Amino acid sequence: MTAEILCVGTELLLGDIVNTNAQYLSKELASIGIEVHFQTVVGDNAERILSCVRTALGRADMVVLSGGLGPTKDDMTKERIADFFGKKLVRDRRAYDNMVQKAHEFGVFQITEGMKKQADVPEDSFILYNEAGTAPGCILEKDGKTAILLPGPPREMKPMFETAKREYLIPKAGGVILSVNIKMKKPGEAPAEIVGEAPVAERLDDLLESREPTVATYAKEDGCLIRVTAKGTDREEALNKIIPVVVKICLRFPDAIKRIYE
Repeated sequence: MTAEILCVGTELLLGDIVNTNAQYLSKELASIGIEVHFQTVVGDNAERILSCVRTALGRADMVVLSGGLGPTKDDMTKERIADFFGKKLVRDRRAYDNMVQKAHEFGVFQITEGMKKQADVPEDSFILYNEAGTAPGCILEKDGKTAILLPGPPREMKPMFETAKREYLIPKAGGVILSVNIKMKKPGEAPAEIVGEAPVAERLDDLLESREPTVATYAKEDGCLIRVTAKGTDREEALNKIIPVVVKICLRFPDAIKRIYE
């Protein structure tokens, strides 16, 4: 299963906030075997959001969106996704009651129309109730394509995604992707002609061409990092693919490895 992450918010494009949601979602999706091929950021514009969704679902099985579910006029993610999937918005009583309760907890007692619209969800969708905020998320399916809508604030998005992962994604994912990291000593701790990125890559030339598992090197200030990644039906199968490659790497750098970790 493949996915694209679509983060909605003009503040992201302006650099006002750091897009930590994309990093979190990429790691979480990979951990259950869903391959993320693209990440996209789009501003709060209805037509551009819809265009990005069309593009995403044209090249991936699933689009995971964060942001644009709030009470203001520029929060329009839900409306555009409902249009795309041909669904009407209906008010969910549990979501409405939760919104009112959370608003009261935040000291807000006048419920505006904008706040009320947060409880509107696409009909026949899998609703993801928000335990940390006022806007619910949801999951929609049509013709083999899936959209997962999540709020933008990380403290709301993360627990909601955990629910989506546990109750919806894991049963559908059919596998896990596992990575094992090999941290090299930095120059000064070991000879630079051995632990520099170029010498490391040269010694691993044959392994870097492997597709299963994959091997990649990354230059870091505190020493080169080697990452071995494999996909399996479960953690054990993925690990069984990784271990022989990790052993080969260790044998090629017997005195230059600092630590090995997931």
